[in-house]
Amino acid sequence: MFYKIPLKHLIVAISFLLFSNVQAAAIFDCVIEPTQTVEIRSPVIGLLEKVTVRRGDSVIKNQILAQLDSSVETTATDLALYKSKMTAPIESAENKIVYAKRKFLRRQDMHTKDFYSAQEMEEAESEFKLAQSELKMAYENKELAKLEWEHQNSQLKLRTIRSPFDGVVVEQNIYPGEVVEPSGQKQSILTLAQLNPLRIYVILPLSAFGKVKPAMKANVNPESPISGQYVGKVNIIDRVVNAASGTFGVFLEVPNPRFTVPAGVKCKAEFPIDLGSSQALGNPS
Repeated sequence: MFYKIPLKHLIVAISFLLFSNVQAAAIFDCVIEPTQTVEIRSPVIGLLEKVTVRRGDSVIKNQILAQLDSSVETTATDLALYKSKMTAPIESAENKIVYAKRKFLRRQDMHTKDFYSAQEMEEAESEFKLAQSELKMAYENKELAKLEWEHQNSQLKLRTIRSPFDGVVVEQNIYPGEVVEPSGQKQSILTLAQLNPLRIYVILPLSAFGKVKPAMKANVNPESPISGQYVGKVNIIDRVVNAASGTFGVFLEVPNPRFTVPAGVKCKAEFPIDLGSSQALGNPS
């Protein structure tokens, strides 16, 4: 048996179902920024020999960016390595121990038969103990040479500048032939920006405080001509409110593995929250 439902009741029911599934959202202005921007400097003073990247190049973590002249350090490292592999001092000390031990045992035996005096036997024993000490010293010197090589090798590595993360070269400030130093008086060699993930900076009104939660997802829409919608996740919420403007800052992270979205672009961030009648747009400064 079927019942007829009045058309107006049907429309009201459908409208209720549709609007009940629509989640309230608040849209705010935002700015797309690099996760971090760092100045690449040298930890040691030296002559810049070469720079292997240019402005605008993409780099990966641990990629060589620049090289300081290292001819002196390379020679010192090779010398320390050679010393650490020397075996002649140990072999000489071992042979001396074998000879001294035989001499001591022989004189000890002859002393029991009154062919050698106690003084001669003690001299042989002293030579044997001295040979043992020389062998121990040879092993210690070999270990010391190994540590010296590791130290020189560490100093040599400081003259090779590597990228601390995946990113892009924003600027080159020093060129081959110039002297670099870690004192800060000279400019940095390069400036790098990390673009994966991107950091989205949003300023929200006080009415949104407590409604935006860590790990909350929000849609990010870059301004034209950058197309597409990206999903960001809240990772930082300011706990200090600006009393003058009644606003606080929020940072989102948006994956950008292919560097398809540039930094420095304005955007709109859409949060799944309802501010009611107090909803307003925030303007980053």
